[in-house]
Amino acid sequence: MQAPLSKADYVYRVLLEEIRTARLPGGTALRASAIAERLGVSVTPVREALRRLERDRLVRYEPHHGATVADLSEGALEEFYGVRAVLEGFAARLAAAKITPGQLERLRALHESMVRDHAEGRLQALGAKSRELHLAVADIGGPAFLGQQVRAVREAVPIPAEASLWLDPDLAARHLRAHERLLAALAAADGEAAEQIMAEHVRQGAADRVARRRQSQQT
Repeated sequence: MQAPLSKADYVYRVLLEEIRTARLPGGTALRASAIAERLGVSVTPVREALRRLERDRLVRYEPHHGATVADLSEGALEEFYGVRAVLEGFAARLAAAKITPGQLERLRALHESMVRDHAEGRLQALGAKSRELHLAVADIGGPAFLGQQVRAVREAVPIPAEASLWLDPDLAARHLRAHERLLAALAAADGEAAEQIMAEHVRQGAADRVARRRQSQQT
């Protein structure tokens, strides 16, 4: 029988989910009193939960501002995508050696649905489907361990849906071409190519996101 959650555990889980799903995006101020009122608890468990989130590096404390949801710097963004590139690239290499015809067909069907979405202007659907494709490759390559690690890294840095690179039709077209090349490498059981394509694809995401950030800072 599972022990009931303490109030601090409850607040922690609620805030963790809200941060990971970007309902609380980077830079959001976290006022303990407001959170306590919203969740029906006292301020003490909220403060404890915020300290735990700080240890998770999802919340930071700034002088005169209190707790805020962590917002990644350029360097942190590049590090995040760099870690993803290594893990997901390695997963793609492993997947190329063990993917089954059925698994490959499911990936192709998902990719084809993304191509249709892009052609018909349903760009808002692409981000979630891309995540599904990437995680499927990771699970095929590393079902015992690697897939879980890829998920953990991705969940550590939530990206709001409205900030998805897939909402830009030109960027989406380029990333779809990378997916197509990846699937060809997997079908050919070419692990080296699959790793290189996946790693370059992820790193391109970092370059695109940094470029978008710099552009927004100039406007």
